[in-house]
Amino acid sequence: MSPLQYTPMGDIPKITEELREVFLSGLTRPLAYRKEQIKGLYNLIVENEEALREACVLDLHKPLTEVVLGETGPVKQECVDTLKNLDYWAAPEKVKVSLINKMDTVHVRKEPLGIVLVIGAWNYPVNLLLIPAIGAIAAGNTAILKPSEFSPHVAALLTKLLPKYLDSRSYRIINGGVPETTLLLEQKFDHIFYTGSGNVGKIIMTAAAKHLTPVTLELGGKSPAFVSKEGNIGVIGRRIIGSKLFNCGQSCIAPDYVIVEREVADELVKAIRFHIQEMYGASPQTSSSYGRIVNKHNFNRLKTALQGTKGEIVIGGDLQEDDLYISPTVVLNVNPSDSLMQSELFGPILPIWVVDSLEEGVNYVRRGDQPLALYVFSDNKKKIDYILDNTRSGSAVVNDALIQFTMHGLPFGGVGPSGMGNYHGKKSFDTFSHDRSTIHKSLGMDSGNNLRFPPYTEKKLSWLQWILYDNPKYGPNAANPGAAKGKEALFFFFFFFYNN
Repeated sequence: MSPLQYTPMGDIPKITEELREVFLSGLTRPLAYRKEQIKGLYNLIVENEEALREACVLDLHKPLTEVVLGETGPVKQECVDTLKNLDYWAAPEKVKVSLINKMDTVHVRKEPLGIVLVIGAWNYPVNLLLIPAIGAIAAGNTAILKPSEFSPHVAALLTKLLPKYLDSRSYRIINGGVPETTLLLEQKFDHIFYTGSGNVGKIIMTAAAKHLTPVTLELGGKSPAFVSKEGNIGVIGRRIIGSKLFNCGQSCIAPDYVIVEREVADELVKAIRFHIQEMYGASPQTSSSYGRIVNKHNFNRLKTALQGTKGEIVIGGDLQEDDLYISPTVVLNVNPSDSLMQSELFGPILPIWVVDSLEEGVNYVRRGDQPLALYVFSDNKKKIDYILDNTRSGSAVVNDALIQFTMHGLPFGGVGPSGMGNYHGKKSFDTFSHDRSTIHKSLGMDSGNNLRFPPYTEKKLSWLQWILYDNPKYGPNAANPGAAKGKEALFFFFFFFYNN
């Protein structure tokens, strides 16, 4: 029986309206308030890490190391980085101005959006809910957090813990399935942040369009891993399969399939086989380091895809529904029409497409949907540059995989069908902020404005063009670097002369 209690439908509009009123009251605007809430989230993780680990085990059979690396550790680091940098991120940003505005104060204010909705995902139920929430809090918004109902133990635990560490006036959790989420999406938000599948992403975007609500969509796609014949195939095999099997393959940026040059295909399979046994032993099912598929629906989806393959299962292929166990599986000699190549696998099955030239794989990738990630394994710089220059993806890594998600200085997000917008670090703050262009002008010396107000004359127009617009003589490419400074000095002489 699930430990998760769904939020009553009648409470959803009421909660949304309450949070909007709290935002309008200004409670969440002071930086000191935001910092206290982020410290609260940090303490939530630190003081309940064991309970969170147990919940992840119940939902996903996650090993402790994977909980620390993929869930609690990144959330704590995001809190620390945000607290360290929030004053700088939130400070008004000065901008360069034209001559006519030299006497004004011109800057960009970092404003909160209002009430935001963060919809998390089941595969990293702590990380993918709380890291976006940190950005929403840091930017000064109120927020509703919607955990995935497919990770019910984590959702129930966070529902219990959050009110103890965050101000319930400003931040609330809503739980539920399709009916509750549908009603939630009918409410008006100032931003929606969603992590999940492309199909649901379309539903989110359609609902948001009714209120002209901006969205950030963190989706997925089939992330390829290119392997050239140049490089240490033993190391390449280890990094590919280690990244693929993290969280039992249920990572949106896991290598989904491999495109390998024919000369090293057999060697790559041999290396992968060796490293699977090195990591999980002869029986991965009994290994404490190997996870499980989240539910029967996903198990059967993967089972159907594997049963339909025309490739050769060279490693694994063991499926046990009662344990939601799929062994580490490698399928050699697939092609783009194979059942394993039709959609994102999101599981521990690795198809390998053998090509005579990497150009064949590049042409396939560039004509398809842009993946969330793309990986290149090679010591050949020319091939690396060729692949990166001729493909598109949300992120790209050379000679490793998954690590981009842990580097919070890098923006994380997709492009095209793999998502829109990005987050992590300052990008999270920016995502939930509005850049409010602001100009402060003096009410004095108003006669200088005669140039821009009617009646218009040729002389006024000539002066305005000279003041406002660069030309070859005075512009940034001027032969005489001092010309622009001379123009500026002349402008101020004219301005003060005109006003006295």
